[in-house]
Amino acid sequence: MRFRISLLVLSLLLICASVTLADDNGIEAQRAALQERSDKLHENADGLGSAERLASFIELYFEYVLLEAPEMATFMGLPTGHDRWSDQSLESQARAEADLLKARDILKSIDREPLQGQDRLNYDLLTDMIGQQVASTQFDGKYLPVNQMGGVQQDPARMMGMMPRRNVQDFENLLARLQGVPKLIHDNLESLEKGLEKGVTPPKVTLRDVPQQILNQIPEDPWQSPLLRGFANMPESVSAADQERIRTAAHKSFTEEIAPAYKRLHAFMSETYIPQSRESIATKDLPNGEEWYAFRARQSTTTDMTPQEIHDIGLSEVKRIRAEMEKVIAESGFEGSFDEFTEFLRTDPQFYFTDAEELLAAYRDISKRADAELPKLFGVLPRTPYGVVPVPEYAEKSQTTAYYQPGSMEMGRAGNFFANTYALDTRPKWEMEALTLHEAVPGHHLQIALGQELEDMPFFRRMSPYTAYVEGWGLYAESLGEEMGFYKDPYSKFGQLTYEMWRAIRLVVDTGMHTLGWSRQQAIDFFLANTGKQEHDIIVEVDRYIVWPGQALAYKIGELKIKELRALAEKELGEKFDIRAFHDTVLGNGAVPLAVLEIQVREWITSVKGPEVAPPNPVG
Repeated sequence: MRFRISLLVLSLLLICASVTLADDNGIEAQRAALQERSDKLHENADGLGSAERLASFIELYFEYVLLEAPEMATFMGLPTGHDRWSDQSLESQARAEADLLKARDILKSIDREPLQGQDRLNYDLLTDMIGQQVASTQFDGKYLPVNQMGGVQQDPARMMGMMPRRNVQDFENLLARLQGVPKLIHDNLESLEKGLEKGVTPPKVTLRDVPQQILNQIPEDPWQSPLLRGFANMPESVSAADQERIRTAAHKSFTEEIAPAYKRLHAFMSETYIPQSRESIATKDLPNGEEWYAFRARQSTTTDMTPQEIHDIGLSEVKRIRAEMEKVIAESGFEGSFDEFTEFLRTDPQFYFTDAEELLAAYRDISKRADAELPKLFGVLPRTPYGVVPVPEYAEKSQTTAYYQPGSMEMGRAGNFFANTYALDTRPKWEMEALTLHEAVPGHHLQIALGQELEDMPFFRRMSPYTAYVEGWGLYAESLGEEMGFYKDPYSKFGQLTYEMWRAIRLVVDTGMHTLGWSRQQAIDFFLANTGKQEHDIIVEVDRYIVWPGQALAYKIGELKIKELRALAEKELGEKFDIRAFHDTVLGNGAVPLAVLEIQVREWITSVKGPEVAPPNPVG
């Protein structure tokens, strides 16, 4: 789920233990009160020291984010704002940009020098996050609210599926959010129209499935809509009279307001927006496009590497991994070329399930086996459980092979590894072990749940969005498979290498398409030539890179840094190296930029080595 108020988004989710959540009534009054408090903090009217001002800033900003982006409260499991959507109008976004500048100025007015330890790190991370968000406002991302990966044609249903449904108030909140969907559609139409005027649209080729995604929200039978499914089964705690009243209101809102609004969106997308969308796939062809992509690359990787440098790393990694893949083919006994082997993997029926439930059951089996191996590699494990569930059918055709959605113990919601069951003949068994280790454990679920459970950290540290760390850890987690007893047969090992190759290829094709003149077909062909992935999967992936420029660079860059730091620790510590302690160090402070992670690991290495012992004085 993407929350567009964010200029702030997860990067500015701030909290401290003493915060009191604002009441949901009187939004303008709450906004004015926060404005008054921010003015006092900026002027330091109360004469606070640096640490106190920083704590006040974190508290104030957290309240601001919950007020302006109430979806975040639902996502995090906090008891506020579940009856509202964030205001996605262009007017609101302009106000958010002004608020962001003010937040930057308040933070700059706090003297960093007296801050120590975690306070100083918190200050530095906030300065980095807010600075990046301010820099992003020079680009036109606000005019791109819809693509095949998400938008108002999918996100409301996803969010409503995450909401609690335990009592009558929960269903009142669900109904209020449902009734707010037409305004979301109206605001998104406003942004889409403005983007079309400015020539800022996704490439036409990537939008081909969006009209059907819109229609998936409004089937002929309203009760089959993903927007209304949450009203189907209400618990006994909701009286029969309340159940009837709420269902009647939901049906009325859907038929009289929501369905017509989606039909207007469908007509606009099909008849106007898509036909007039740009043919080019490159970010560099958008206004300020070269600078935009370079910014996205820096933001995604948390490095200062240029797109060309990243491209070259990708080519080097592709060459290295290809040699390892050739070795596995030789050891498997297969007689034939690389292309013949990958064709065998793509087409042989033995590698595919024919029943979606069997696919899900196999993922669950892998997950359970992975759970049992975790204590060997980690000293600290999360409390939050996770499950394996199918990607919703309304989104599955254009969705990637799998993804992870965090849970919330406060909301009573487990983390979920979503596995795509669309087109089972494109979901090979040999990729399942690596994919499970990435999305569930020891990958995203373990890392993100541990981060959420860092109770002594401010919340922007517990929900930190640094993609290079988060996705770098996910890819690193795949490489732990052999230590956990996976990849025993050559096909699964080839699958692990295929997924590593996939992330190396991303460095090549993402930079290639957006800055170096590569065509979409050139990217697809490069994928096909170097992996065993199915063409459908490859097309979905390439189209994802086109509409999320730079995001895919994070995985391999982050993984390479974590592996580099592990090699350093093993070399420096020798017999003192403890893999569990290393992993706990990497995961123990939440997601951070890669340079900060290196500092933390080097400090741990120094602490384990202990003080240097001077050699004895020579005897005279």
